Amino acid sequence: MNANTDPARRPAWFIVGTDTGVGKTFVSCALLHALRQRGLSAIGMKPVASGTDDAGNNEDVDALAAASSVEAPRALRNPYCFAPAIAPHIAAAEAGVDIDLDRIVAAFNELRALADATLVEGVGGFLVPLGDEIDGANLAVALDLRVILVVGMRLGCINHALLTHEVLSARGLRISGWVANRIDPEMPRFAENLQTIARLLPTPLLGVVDYGVTPQAAAAALTLPL
Repeated sequence: MNANTDPARRPAWFIVGTDTGVGKTFVSCALLHALRQRGLSAIGMKPVASGTDDAGNNEDVDALAAASSVEAPRALRNPYCFAPAIAPHIAAAEAGVDIDLDRIVAAFNELRALADATLVEGVGGFLVPLGDEIDGANLAVALDLRVILVVGMRLGCINHALLTHEVLSARGLRISGWVANRIDPEMPRFAENLQTIARLLPTPLLGVVDYGVTPQAAAAALTLPL
């Protein structure tokens, strides 16, 4: 990494999903590997996570750490982690915690200084509440990063993709492109759905991730929006 590079100018993206369970973490890991294959150091961040094992570890946070080439304190990589695998605003309320966007932004800025590129994975769908007055969209706006949209390719994906893209645009966010993640290997008319979304979304298709591949293999199918 060039130590003279201004951290604020280093590439970073916010990864948004069309819904829960569409493969944001998997695609984020694949993008981290793609960056590393380009010779860049890369680190992943999950600002808010829900669901831990008996040791207090979250699967998504651990996956992002394994795919990153830079180590960092967990408090920076994952400022908020709640034990129950439930909606984050409910988990935070039960824990008596208020999710602070300024704390997340500060952690992100520290992480960004450690690597050539940084990926920040959102939680759930784009508008999932993080508290009584904030949601995932507020987090994306606070970070002010370019966005990569992960579309889980299954029945209903066209509507979900278009709705999410419309809300992203309405919030004034810059969209670098979208990734088609084939989460349903038996999805009827996959090719036709893919072509329809590509035609209707005014943003580049960065790649198609096949079902059952590793993040390292998926990285080869992705175009980095550098």
